[in-house]
Amino acid sequence: MDIASAIIESRKNLTSGLPPALPGKPAEEGGCGVVGFASSVPVRGRHIFEPSVQMHNRGNGKGGGVACACLDAAQLGVDEATLRDSYILQVALLEPEAAAEVEAESVLPHFDVRHKTVVTPAADWRELGLPVRPSDIVRYFVRAKTEALARFSGTNGFAELTARAREDEFVYQNSFRLNQRFYASLGTKRAFVLSHARDLMIFKVVGYAEHVVQYYGLEDLRARVWIAHQRYPTKGRVWHPGGAHPFIGMNEALVHNGDFANYYGVTEYLRQHHIIPQFLTDTEVSVQLFDLWTRVYGYPLEYVIEGLAPTTELDFDRLPEDKQRAYRQVQRLHKHCAPDGPWFFIIARSQPDEGRYSLLGITDTAMLRPQVFALQEGEASIGLIASEKQAIDATLRAISAEDPRFRPVADRYWNARGGSHTDGGAFNFTIARNGGPVSLTCRDKFGKPVLTPPGEYRIAGDTSTPVVPDAALLDKVREAPAAAFEEITSLAASWDFAGWRRLLGELETLACRDDGARESVLELLTRLNDRRFNPGALRRSALLCLIRRSLDAVLDKAAPIDAGGASRFARTGWDNRHGLRPPREGERVMVIHARDFPPEGDDCDARLAVAAYKLGWRRFIVYGLKGQRFHGCGFGPDTDGARMDIYGSSGDYLASGIDGMEIHVHDSAQDQLAQIMKQGRLVIYGDVGQAFMYGAKGGEVYVMGNAAGRPLINAVGRPRVVINGTCLDFLAESFMAGDPDNGGGFVILNGIEFDDAGRVREQPAPYPGANLFSLASGGAIFVRDPHGMLVREQLNGGEFYPLTGTDWRLILPYLEENERLFGISVDSDLLSVNGQRRSPGEVYRKVAVKALSRAG
Repeated sequence: MDIASAIIESRKNLTSGLPPALPGKPAEEGGCGVVGFASSVPVRGRHIFEPSVQMHNRGNGKGGGVACACLDAAQLGVDEATLRDSYILQVALLEPEAAAEVEAESVLPHFDVRHKTVVTPAADWRELGLPVRPSDIVRYFVRAKTEALARFSGTNGFAELTARAREDEFVYQNSFRLNQRFYASLGTKRAFVLSHARDLMIFKVVGYAEHVVQYYGLEDLRARVWIAHQRYPTKGRVWHPGGAHPFIGMNEALVHNGDFANYYGVTEYLRQHHIIPQFLTDTEVSVQLFDLWTRVYGYPLEYVIEGLAPTTELDFDRLPEDKQRAYRQVQRLHKHCAPDGPWFFIIARSQPDEGRYSLLGITDTAMLRPQVFALQEGEASIGLIASEKQAIDATLRAISAEDPRFRPVADRYWNARGGSHTDGGAFNFTIARNGGPVSLTCRDKFGKPVLTPPGEYRIAGDTSTPVVPDAALLDKVREAPAAAFEEITSLAASWDFAGWRRLLGELETLACRDDGARESVLELLTRLNDRRFNPGALRRSALLCLIRRSLDAVLDKAAPIDAGGASRFARTGWDNRHGLRPPREGERVMVIHARDFPPEGDDCDARLAVAAYKLGWRRFIVYGLKGQRFHGCGFGPDTDGARMDIYGSSGDYLASGIDGMEIHVHDSAQDQLAQIMKQGRLVIYGDVGQAFMYGAKGGEVYVMGNAAGRPLINAVGRPRVVINGTCLDFLAESFMAGDPDNGGGFVILNGIEFDDAGRVREQPAPYPGANLFSLASGGAIFVRDPHGMLVREQLNGGEFYPLTGTDWRLILPYLEENERLFGISVDSDLLSVNGQRRSPGEVYRKVAVKALSRAG
């Protein structure tokens, strides 16, 4: 009998006589929030608290959880050898009186206990507003008793297993029995195993993830890997933390956003392998699959990911032949039990024998659940994964405020394309800790490394003599900020951070002279923030930290709304929000410092802006954002003449439903932007997230970077959109935008990006997805595809057409405006191919509705 069969057979007695899983689930999940990070240096638990708070709205208080790995032995009261070699058995006691019974039956007969701790709560659960008292937790550092393990191994024929593999399975089966005895088999739930891995722990409550940190006192607990989950069950009564995420496999903890349509089918597959769910959630069976395929079957991680999110259609055809052969085998064995989403997983893994700790993110092929990855490298490196970019920004902001080795801006942000031939929809951040310097690397499903831009990143470490800006340059800033931008960026490649700090300091001083100077400095700083240029030997992300710090400083010094004196600007924030009033003579710009406002609700800054608009304000600057949502929503019809500039980490639903106003987002944007937009203008100086312009009816939109999945689905009327990057997939599905030549809508997709020196270059493919313009009945897409890389298999109902002179005259004004906004030249960048100027018809292709054939 092979090893896998021996392990599976040994579990027969665990499940024998147990009832089959029910076809349905007692609880359904809504749009949950997930976040995680892996760092080359230990990070305190308070920094998983901040992003959890930011995604508070993605939970409903019925389940929050946290896991941490690569821990600090001294903090846990043990030595390094004990932490590395022992299993950390964490038992949650729903009934404290069950402690002695659990220990007598499920711990002491089977394990040598090397260390025991009762986790002491750090807060009163009632003061935290929790609905039920969290579990008591008893933490044991254990190794299997020699005699018990020998008996287990002999009975089950495990002679061929390594000693560690035998002990892993012993621990796994003991936890199953403990759960079955004290949790799953009883009407009254008394106790269950939170986690049993080495160098990894899980905590859960009925509440929010941030409550876990507060109640169990994890603020100062140090670990290199952290994950958290905000649960949003939409069906079922949840009164205990057993259903909260994360869930433990053996050596991994998994959190999940999404839902399975085939939950019952997955449980039936697992039951055939003598595995049954004890907590009855999608997430539990997900980690059971992962553990089965990694630990029992010994699959490489790539094959495990393929089993969970199979590669299909055109993406499969574009794989190398050797991978096609391997993936066919994986799919033949496991496609029937692959979780049918939508879903997105974050997994923390502990592999102390190999000196490896990992943070893994996997998205399914539907790509309906939002996900963002980020990487920052330097003296200390960190990889981050979250449901929302703003949660990543919140993490970096909190960590960098405490540790100067980190910076508030990541070197790179990106989205995964599930089940794809490009990245496989998965990225793995790995910490290597083998006695030497600890390192962090990131690779995709296929093992391809993710690289960050080169360049100096130590903002404060530069002590050279700075370049002193001359008076003529400062005069130019005041009189012609656009020209000053061109002059500064032409010199920037030769500057160091000391030179930039001197320039930015001079600009901050200039802005304080009068309102005209402030407006000019804001325009220049905004261009430096938005546009791409050559930073020379400096890393752009680090330079952005300085530029954004100066932007905030200039806006902080705008006149408060409750101050006397005349100014074009009036600044309000949380503390003086009740002083909102109509604009006085000469006042033109309402500046809203959003930092302390809640993300949504009656008191959010988006509602304050609506109130200000009704009082007569028409020009808005919103800054200091940390994920607040709904900017531009609720202003009502016919809002032409209103403009809002957004700085900081904006949230979901921005510009949704706008009818005439103009919004500029001076960073990447999040999900559900410009939904049902009627008319107006939206400019995004970065990327945009999921479901962009869903159901939009009109408007003029410019995106400097990429769009994630499903942009412009079900859009109608006359939306006119320029996306300079590309999209994950499902662009303009069910597009119903009429005839572009007669007032209808269209999308221009340029498929370009910027290199590290700020130069425009082509992306590897103008559109990597397998679904372009699917099921559309109107509108058109104009794709920059000079190499003819798009194929008919990517279309479902659409057709390729040559670009006509009429088409070019239609889209040229939008490309010219795109050039004005982003500096992407029509002639030098878009119509230039391999250094040669080409005609529009040689560069662009049109995708439109397939003409119906006429009978007879």
